[in-house]
Amino acid sequence: MGGTGLALEVTDLSAGYGPVHALRRVSLTVPEGSVVTVLGGNGAGKSTLLRAVSRTLSFHGGAVTSGTVALGGRPIGGLTPDRVVAAGVCQVPEGRQVFARMTVEDNLRAGALGARGDRKARASALRRVHELFPVLADRSRQRAGLLSGGEQQMLAVGRALMASPRLLLLDEPSLGLAPLMAARIADTIREINAQGTTVLLVEQNAALALRLADRAYVLEVGEVALSGPAAELAASDEVRRRYLGVVDEDAAAPDAVVAHPVLSGWEETR
Repeated sequence: MGGTGLALEVTDLSAGYGPVHALRRVSLTVPEGSVVTVLGGNGAGKSTLLRAVSRTLSFHGGAVTSGTVALGGRPIGGLTPDRVVAAGVCQVPEGRQVFARMTVEDNLRAGALGARGDRKARASALRRVHELFPVLADRSRQRAGLLSGGEQQMLAVGRALMASPRLLLLDEPSLGLAPLMAARIADTIREINAQGTTVLLVEQNAALALRLADRAYVLEVGEVALSGPAAELAASDEVRRRYLGVVDEDAAAPDAVVAHPVLSGWEETR
């Protein structure tokens, strides 16, 4: 993991929802080819940060009030959400948001709308998605609303990958899934990154996120409270106490990763 170029640079970003200040002068960098995670509790501003990068904050009644966001050295703060996708940034929002009445196939096709590339590129992206998630090929004609929660999460990620993003924004991908299934999600994210996609990951599951990431940032009440290499933060007494307190410490160590193959399905806790 980790590249030499700079995929994303956020500088002094402030944003909010009316009178509510959700982000206060947040700065972070995401090197090309890396996995960077943003940790923090509920209300820390993690989702707001991703929405500000993807330019979807206005859909949620929010707005960026100051600061800049640049992709590959080029500002993207003035782009519309569809142009951000065309520039190579795709977000997988929290909550497995799929088009329930549409088929799996049509959901994936929708992910390619507005993306870079021609029909050949879209076909290549679809093959990649089917290799990562064979169940989506098996159930291509099934309505998305009939999939399990884990399968819907796969579809949400696959739909974003159909645009062949340079930068993938993931908002709480392990939410609502059992620990074993969350570990399998981590394996899939690792494979996506190994294939050349840079990842910015928002997670409350700090142990999982720190295993995956090269670098980590901790948000508290909209501000960056801690940042550094993920391995160093995982070893930090403060991070262990505040974010890994209910997690086995051995499991939280970055080198304590059990290798799993990328599996065809994730399961939810029910």
